[in-house]
Amino acid sequence: MTTSSTVEPASSTPPPPPPDSPTSRLATALRGNFRQYGMVVALALIVILFQVWTSGILLKPLNVTNIVQQNGYILILAIGMVVVIISGHIDLSVGSIAGFIGATSAVLMIRHDMPWPVAVVVCLLLGALIGAWQGFWIAYVGIPSFIVTLAGMLVFRGATQYLLEGQSIAPFPRSFSQVSSGFLPEIGGSSLYHWPTVILGVVVMFAAVWQQVRQRRAQTRYGFDVLPVAWFVTKCAGIVAALAAFTLLLASYRGVPVVGIILAVAFIAYAFVMRSTVFGRQVYAVGGNVAAARLSGVKTKRVTFLVFVNMGLLSALAGLLFAARLNSATPQAGIGMELEAIAAAFIGGASANGGVGTVFGAIIGGFVLGVLNNGMSLIGIGSDVQQVIKGLVLLAAVGFDVYNKKKGGS
Repeated sequence: MTTSSTVEPASSTPPPPPPDSPTSRLATALRGNFRQYGMVVALALIVILFQVWTSGILLKPLNVTNIVQQNGYILILAIGMVVVIISGHIDLSVGSIAGFIGATSAVLMIRHDMPWPVAVVVCLLLGALIGAWQGFWIAYVGIPSFIVTLAGMLVFRGATQYLLEGQSIAPFPRSFSQVSSGFLPEIGGSSLYHWPTVILGVVVMFAAVWQQVRQRRAQTRYGFDVLPVAWFVTKCAGIVAALAAFTLLLASYRGVPVVGIILAVAFIAYAFVMRSTVFGRQVYAVGGNVAAARLSGVKTKRVTFLVFVNMGLLSALAGLLFAARLNSATPQAGIGMELEAIAAAFIGGASANGGVGTVFGAIIGGFVLGVLNNGMSLIGIGSDVQQVIKGLVLLAAVGFDVYNKKKGGS
């Protein structure tokens, strides 16, 4: 009697890595942050592409400074907009509010000779009140944010026209216009680099690395997947290298623009609020599942109300920065700002369904749009084609988000 042995064919597919292997941990960590890392890589590729196409003009210190100053008010709006989108809402009125606040500031400073610091405070409070008005209808009356803010867009666009009587008002006091066009003062005599900017850049580098270390420790303590040590060190080195290059570019011209300082303060403050405070977690909870958040004890109406108060405040700040940059208030100011802010938030990883997004992602999305605008202008692409390209970029970003959700649910 004979017995036959069966030989299993060799599999051509390699076995999956062990669950605790560095490769597995790296794949899990990258998968959890793919959208954010992907947009950073996309921004780097766009910068390299336009640096080549513009024969090195894109990354000249003067042009880098211009990109920061030209897009500062959009990035401020994007920070507020991503918080609104995370909460599950949208705001179409931010451009009109910005234009209205710019017009109000001109009337106060130029027509009525109000000291500009007092006028700035009045305008910021007015922006917060406008946000509270819209937040009331959305949070407590229950009217959809799309309808309320669409009405606000029309109301404040008309109010701007009425306030300015269809004409531009200029010029602003020089000290106010310096808020948008000024720079961090130099210390000592002139030198090759603007030393206050270099010192500030070094502080930011240490702060960024320390934040990464703290975040990694917290993730490890709570059992989340983290990057292997070698990859984590590489990531920190990349952050330092990018910040160092950006710092030296600014320091080799006139230093950090005042707009850049305002933007950095806003970024740090809102990133901290959304990541490390109870209110930030409540915003994510409301956007993720409002019914579950309500059952968990979150005062969902109050959270929504405060989100729109904050958006009104940041819209006012953006309007002031835009008016200071133009050195005038115009009836057409603010048109299209809401679209740029919404696009920046979505390109940076916010989800149209709410509950997903980061302040960092909104900043990256804003810079993607800013570099695209600047680069295409430098190589002579018309504004019509620019709009088409930006629309396709937005569609691709949101489509990628929808694809990921479907893939994750399958």
